[in-house]
Amino acid sequence: MPRSTLSRFTVISGGARRFHLQHDGLQDELWSSLRQEAIDAYACAPMLGSLFMDSILNQPSFEAAVFHRVASRLKNDVVGLAVFVEASHRALAAQPSIGETLRADIAAVVERDPACGRFLEPFLYFKGFHAIQTHRLAHWLWHNGERDLALYLQCRSSEVFQTDIHPAARLGRGIFLDHATGLVVGETAEIDDDVSLLHDVTLGGTGKEAGDRHPKIRQGATIGAGAKILGNIEVGAFARIAAGSIVLRSVAAYATVAGVPAKVIKTASHADAARRPGHIPGDLSYTSFDYFI
Repeated sequence: MPRSTLSRFTVISGGARRFHLQHDGLQDELWSSLRQEAIDAYACAPMLGSLFMDSILNQPSFEAAVFHRVASRLKNDVVGLAVFVEASHRALAAQPSIGETLRADIAAVVERDPACGRFLEPFLYFKGFHAIQTHRLAHWLWHNGERDLALYLQCRSSEVFQTDIHPAARLGRGIFLDHATGLVVGETAEIDDDVSLLHDVTLGGTGKEAGDRHPKIRQGATIGAGAKILGNIEVGAFARIAAGSIVLRSVAAYATVAGVPAKVIKTASHADAARRPGHIPGDLSYTSFDYFI
């Protein structure tokens, strides 16, 4: 899908949930759907009315709503909500494609997480979605001469969301970070489009390298819970890393690896991988493989 596409989605019923973002200058169906979900939730849980109103129903756009919600979680006595919101709007004005990326990220959660049935859930409650959006602002600040604020955002994300992503790390769009707790991503790491990562994943260095020293995760790869990928190595497109694995060598596209250290235990065809991009299968669990130790 070209990066110039924007804002309009269609839910295809039956089978896997998939979302297609298409340009439509007259309306933003994702934003309209999120607002309707907030109205319905307000009727069911009026005690959360101020959350729905402040975060969604009183906001002028999807982008403004995301910025406000994330800032409301990051604010403290040192840096208030307005500072984070203002910085987010500056980033959007300078880089309008951020709006497309926000939509791709939230669609990725609803599409790939079987526990998520509404846009409202990642928008309001899922710290993985919030952590990714915090990093996107920190990354923009890092490359636009505001490194102290970028590092402060990294610090706050670590405190609030239990994720530690260096502001210089490069993330594509459609990133799904499930549960989020314990994620570590080093300075020179790269995560391409449509990657899914579970909790307690490390994209780190070996401690023996300088310069470009962190992993490169290619499009559509899936990283299981607790996996450690170390060094300037590449995890190929649509590859899968089993939970608890330690990966010290590059992984070919479409391969599944498991163990300590990780070894190839399966290789899918291009067609098999392309049919389920970003899907998190049950066979990436701790108990699905005989581990090599």
